Amino acid sequence: MATTLSRPLPVVDAPAPAPRGLLPVVLTATFMTTLDFFIVNVAIPSLQTGLRAGPTAVQWVVAGFGLALAAGLVTAGRLGDRFGRRRMFALGLVLFTVTSAACGLAPTAGVLVAARVAQGLAAALTGPQVLAILRTAYTGPAQAKAFGSYAMTMGIGAVLGQLIGGLLIQADLFGLGWRSCFLINLPVGLATLAMVRRCVPESRAPQKQRLDLPGAALVTAAVTALVLPLIQGQAQGWPLWTWLCLAGSALLFAGFAVHQCRFAVDPVVDFRLLRDRAAGLGSLAQLVFNLGQGSFFLVLAVFLQQGHGLNALNSGLLFTAIGGGYLITSVAAPRVAARLGRQAIALGAVVLAAGLGLMAVTAAEVGTSGSAWWLAPGLFVDGLGMGLVIGPLTSTVLGGVRPQLVGSAAGVLATVQQVGGALGIALLGNLFYSSLRHGFSHAFSLSLLALVALELLLALLVQALPGADRQV
Repeated sequence: MATTLSRPLPVVDAPAPAPRGLLPVVLTATFMTTLDFFIVNVAIPSLQTGLRAGPTAVQWVVAGFGLALAAGLVTAGRLGDRFGRRRMFALGLVLFTVTSAACGLAPTAGVLVAARVAQGLAAALTGPQVLAILRTAYTGPAQAKAFGSYAMTMGIGAVLGQLIGGLLIQADLFGLGWRSCFLINLPVGLATLAMVRRCVPESRAPQKQRLDLPGAALVTAAVTALVLPLIQGQAQGWPLWTWLCLAGSALLFAGFAVHQCRFAVDPVVDFRLLRDRAAGLGSLAQLVFNLGQGSFFLVLAVFLQQGHGLNALNSGLLFTAIGGGYLITSVAAPRVAARLGRQAIALGAVVLAAGLGLMAVTAAEVGTSGSAWWLAPGLFVDGLGMGLVIGPLTSTVLGGVRPQLVGSAAGVLATVQQVGGALGIALLGNLFYSSLRHGFSHAFSLSLLALVALELLLALLVQALPGADRQV
């Protein structure tokens, strides 16, 4: 009788024990790609002046990276299954380092946009391999700690992106200005590459599989058609092409599903994943969580910089309040998850809701005339909640997936994260900007209350996940 997906299986291709330097190597790559997603927001004003870039080009400097990242993740996960996860990780790291140099040396806005798209594709190639490597290299409590470290790295990269960018631009190293935000990846990337062969074990799916090129093309086109209008629609007032793209994405996803179920020998996405409670409901919970996270960072940055008039550096300093709380709970999350099981995620969601609610009340009371630092307690509580959600939720989704589907599952999970972030920015961004006629404080508080509802929904969804036996 076939083994079900919901039953944890032994990993047949993982070394034991994992090399000592594995975590620092793969998490350094994770930190770089996460940082580059956020750091560019700080660099926009100076690069716009330096390259004489128009509004459209500036939008694509941000959107091009996110779009390419989202579109390439599922296929990248399958490439790791077939050709080796260490090999694809190293290739992605090489390409990310090269494209970072291209971004930092770009002579025109058009070249920078093209380099950012290429950088997003390189990040897509690296991302699923990290999740798959952690899943196959560690088991039991060590795996939970590895995913906890992964979650902590992603959170710190996101939270500190603005601060690091502001510091680099203000320092103006060698007169590079905004270019240092990209060129800083060169020494870090090269040093990390030097350690890959020694520290990262090779792993792949137990049975060699063919790459489903039609399926890869369909899912890439479907994700592109979904994410592109979500990224650009708000800024352009939702013209007709955005709605046509969204309709087209639904048709493409339907065609992809039919192809995977009926025609693909080795499908890009094995739909048995979605019938597994942990993978299916966990991915839905991940979508809800990321709906809130991407949009929260957007409205917070706008409220601080445009509402309160903070510069990038001071805004980044305030973001460290989130980082403080996140650091505390992300370190403790594996132990909390071992004790509480899925309720660790629910606890984190409730704490997140409390932090967001506290900020909503504070913003309504303080307005834009008082000190923005009154938001710090709410930001700190929000960070505490984030740290309890990210690691245990990732561990729940990937913990019981059979070895031959790890890369596919990692690609799906990473894609859900990106699509959730883009969708959240589109939906909450529309709510925030449409409410600005009543003032920044009103728009910010209203947006936070919507996020509170999302976090409570996450806490309810978690109740349907498998219990403590699925926690690792």
